Amino acid sequence: MTSKILIIGACGQIGSELAQALRNKHGKDNVVASDIDSRNMEVVQSGPFEIVDAKDYNSVKNCIDKYDIDTVYLMAAMLSATGEKNPMAAWDLNMNSLFHVLNLAKDGVIKKVFWPSSIAVFGSNTPKENTPQHTIMEPSTVYGITKQVGERWCEYYFKNYGVDVRSIRYPGIISWKTLPGGGTTDYAIDIYHKALTEKSYECFLSADTSLPMMFMDDAIKATINLMEAPEEDVKIRSSYNLAAMSFTPQDLFEAIKKHIPDFTITFNPDFRQKIADSWPKSIDDTSARNDWHWQHAFDIEKMTVEMLEKLGEKYGVRIS
Repeated sequence: MTSKILIIGACGQIGSELAQALRNKHGKDNVVASDIDSRNMEVVQSGPFEIVDAKDYNSVKNCIDKYDIDTVYLMAAMLSATGEKNPMAAWDLNMNSLFHVLNLAKDGVIKKVFWPSSIAVFGSNTPKENTPQHTIMEPSTVYGITKQVGERWCEYYFKNYGVDVRSIRYPGIISWKTLPGGGTTDYAIDIYHKALTEKSYECFLSADTSLPMMFMDDAIKATINLMEAPEEDVKIRSSYNLAAMSFTPQDLFEAIKKHIPDFTITFNPDFRQKIADSWPKSIDDTSARNDWHWQHAFDIEKMTVEMLEKLGEKYGVRIS
């Protein structure tokens, strides 16, 4: 029987590309996209779409009942930098939306849940290099706190109620399709836009701030691979570490400069520097690679070529 999928937060950075990938794979009529508004017309017009408030249990359940949904991808969240400006709003959205979906699964209304965690669960006392799957987690942002608490609840619902919930700790995600969305790693998206449109960029992190990053194609592939893995292969029900590459703003600048020689950069760290300094520099994702055979495809060079080519088409700029 074909799964009926609901994506909550389908107009966001990851949700919008996940919606397209799942519709291509399962057929557009089997993937319902939803969000609090209909701002992303590509998502809205490419298949079934509903206005759903992730904080409202009845709004979520009514959509699930209407389409006979069995699998939910809960992608709605307030990200790190935005969450620091609105702590209680971030807590409300990030936590209550998760409880609604977990409880619907516990009650047998849906069968399978994907919920994204983040490297923001780690803190300043976490080992910075090759951060282990199981380690000290003392997040310093409200976003990280919600993700750490969410991980514990996911594992609790699996162990106590048998809920088939699956999760990934996403690193910074880079895409040419969507604009930056309020995250600390979003400099790595904005820098490509500015390189093509202004030939200069002022970075809000220091030149040597190394962070784990991933190209969107790899993030979408990992998400779908995890959800399609046999249940017995999913051995971690809190959230899996996931990695592809780590680099600094200086590394990324140099990769772009190979294609745009007159590109310049300046560094003016702001409040996001403190957030970045609390996060890992690199991630050990051995568990994901062993349990469900995760493999990434993009490194910094391949990603840079793809970003500049696609954004160059958008802006009418040819690169070397």
